[in-house]
Amino acid sequence: MIATFHIENRADAQMRMTPTEKPAFTCAKGFILPKCPSSEIVCLVDDDPLVLRSTGLLLASEGFVVRQFDKGEDFIAYVASHDVPLVVLDIWMEEMTGLEVLARLCAISPQTHVVVITGREDSAARITAMQIGTVAFLIKPFDDEQFLEVVHRALGHPLESSSRKQRDSLIRLQTASERMDYENNHSL
Repeated sequence: MIATFHIENRADAQMRMTPTEKPAFTCAKGFILPKCPSSEIVCLVDDDPLVLRSTGLLLASEGFVVRQFDKGEDFIAYVASHDVPLVVLDIWMEEMTGLEVLARLCAISPQTHVVVITGREDSAARITAMQIGTVAFLIKPFDDEQFLEVVHRALGHPLESSSRKQRDSLIRLQTASERMDYENNHSL
């Protein structure tokens, strides 16, 4: 697929995108860009498109550039040639599990911090992930504020009070709505 974007100087630019890279928010080739871009990129690896979108928008609302992957193998290929300070990683994915991704990540990029997210409690997976050195192990759906605090802590940011910068209300409502959809579609 080729997407054409209009640039301010009225020139057109073309960018190749694979079918798994879905533009959302202000985006370019698998990235969700915040309104006020920062230099920090957070990678998000999950095979559920709803989680990718809602969690990506939540991170973007906090000022991060989000690089999304719906396959562990694609993320491993990316991290082999890019510096990745933080990855938010799902455990239970098709083809390559999050634990397999984590094992390979430790070998090629041991400095990358990892926050694990999962849709089901699994004490063996939790123990394994924590022994490897993940920053946190969160069960979906997780509390937005708790998640963002974990992300900031993993990146070494000072924690701010509850009067932290105001988030875009549309993004918050959209994220909450998508989380409710996720809960409804993934309930036991």
